[in-house]
Amino acid sequence: MRAISPQRFSVSAFRRLSSHAAARVDNHRQCITGPTNHTSHLHTEKTEPLISLIKSTSSKPHLLQIHAHLIRNSLFQHPIFFSPFLFGIALHPLHDLGYACRVFSKFSKPDVFQYNIMIRAYGMSDSPGNGFMLYQEMLRSGVSPNSLTSSFVTNCCIKSGSLFGGLQIHARILRDGHQSDGRLLTTLMDFYSSNERYTEACKVFDEMSHRDTIAWNVLISVYMRNRRTRDVLGVFDMMQSSYDCQPDNVTCLMLLQACANLNALAFGERVHRYCEEHGFDKAMNICNALITMYSRCGCLEKAFEVFKGMTEKDVVSWTAMISGLASNGYGRDAIEAFREMQSAGVSPDDQTFTGVLSACSHSGLLDEGRMFFNSMSKEFGISPNIHHYGCVIDLMGRAGMVDEAYNLINSMKVKPDATIWRTLLGACRIHHQADLGEQVIERLIELKAQEAGDYVLLLNIYSSLGDRGKVINVRKMMKDRGIQTNPACSTIEFRGKIHEFVANDFSHPRKTEIYEMLDEINQQLRIAGYVAETVAELHNVGTEEKQIALSYHSEKLAIAFAVLSTPPGTSIRVAKDLRICVDCHNFAKILSAVYSREVVIRDRNRFHHFREGRCSCNDYW
Repeated sequence: MRAISPQRFSVSAFRRLSSHAAARVDNHRQCITGPTNHTSHLHTEKTEPLISLIKSTSSKPHLLQIHAHLIRNSLFQHPIFFSPFLFGIALHPLHDLGYACRVFSKFSKPDVFQYNIMIRAYGMSDSPGNGFMLYQEMLRSGVSPNSLTSSFVTNCCIKSGSLFGGLQIHARILRDGHQSDGRLLTTLMDFYSSNERYTEACKVFDEMSHRDTIAWNVLISVYMRNRRTRDVLGVFDMMQSSYDCQPDNVTCLMLLQACANLNALAFGERVHRYCEEHGFDKAMNICNALITMYSRCGCLEKAFEVFKGMTEKDVVSWTAMISGLASNGYGRDAIEAFREMQSAGVSPDDQTFTGVLSACSHSGLLDEGRMFFNSMSKEFGISPNIHHYGCVIDLMGRAGMVDEAYNLINSMKVKPDATIWRTLLGACRIHHQADLGEQVIERLIELKAQEAGDYVLLLNIYSSLGDRGKVINVRKMMKDRGIQTNPACSTIEFRGKIHEFVANDFSHPRKTEIYEMLDEINQQLRIAGYVAETVAELHNVGTEEKQIALSYHSEKLAIAFAVLSTPPGTSIRVAKDLRICVDCHNFAKILSAVYSREVVIRDRNRFHHFREGRCSCNDYW
């Protein structure tokens, strides 16, 4: 049937329609209306068929036919027909907001239900701000909003980023006494969280008289947006002890993400068991989250166990496994997984190639990395993005091809960012390329993205070349520009709790024992040949003072806590938010041999698996 545009549609056109839907409309007209000026006498048994037809229609041409029928029979202004018709045209699956606006403007006295339909439709559109304007018009017309109105218009404010509008709505909610509506308050929490007003979001939650699972899930999302990741784990315990609700699959997804961020393996295993007990563990998104969690906690055996047990695997599943293998230093296994993915008929996406290229980078597979990079666009039609270039530049730097990496950056089809230049700067440190390192620093200054860590790398280059004068100049430059190192943070999980450390930290309840243990460890490591690497220490003090400062870096405190608190032979897992320094890397490497411990440190770039005095990164990171 030929679709009729709203501009060309007329009452006479309705008579010419011959579709089955038009016949159904005529039948309903005969049984419902009678004289067209007596719509006030409509009976339920006569109106229900037409209302059902309106609600069941998902075709715009059919709704246009119904619109013509309503106009022809003077039923358009009757709310029992107009409301479902407006709902069908304004919301999914049609969601023709322009046509809905024209229809709405012709209705003489819209009520709160019709306003709700339009405000909700605006919230689903690219012009959510108009939803708030319609809300204001509604108030001016004397129509009182209900809790659904407040919820829909709050969603408009979330999407449009209107903090002031949302604050007005909150005030109206309190004025109208709708603060007992849990779903509405949940939407309000989301509004405050989206505007980074986390304290207000938590306050709304605290004031809720009844909290369902959705409210708890929104609280978790508030914590995660606010980077209060440790608090997320506490919510899981509170939910399980609540009589009103229990964690659902959405809760578990967010908890697994939090565990991945915190390197909280034991807690992640708890969530995994909960998923198994409640039947969530077969869902593909849960399995993908489990693979990511185990991989980011450095436990590839369990990640692969989950992966192998999946009945179906999508591109996210394969990419999570490939990326996990890559970040943990299993480059060739990641490439093999990529081959198996192709054999299984699953097409890779851009993130898959990021995983494969990072696998080549971390394992120094130059030829393979070049081959995959070239095949992206030629075989798979995927244009390289900034992450793909970063992996290849890191790969070239690892192979000593520093000048070639610099030329690649200058020929990139996308603008290089600070991360790209830092990757090259890291290669300059490894291969003592001072002149190029200076150029990279200048590029970072141009981007206004220089950090203390960049100057540390440059200091390492000059120090390795014995250029004392340049070292002094860099220190002076940092002082003049007010550049200071940010304290790194390392976390370690013990008995279901996350313990956090910063350099020279004295906040831990067991601080005295920890420092005593660290002093003992340092003595044992010195006997084994450990010498503190003082190049990266920025303080302008003597060698002895630098060694003391290095002794109490955050990951060393975390490792000392683990040695103190766990039985001999237990693996130690630490997560650090910055790149591990050379001295701490040497410390962990020698400790793994002296204490016969596997030490797994996840820094900002990758995993370091220390075993028997060696690291999986082969001393390049």
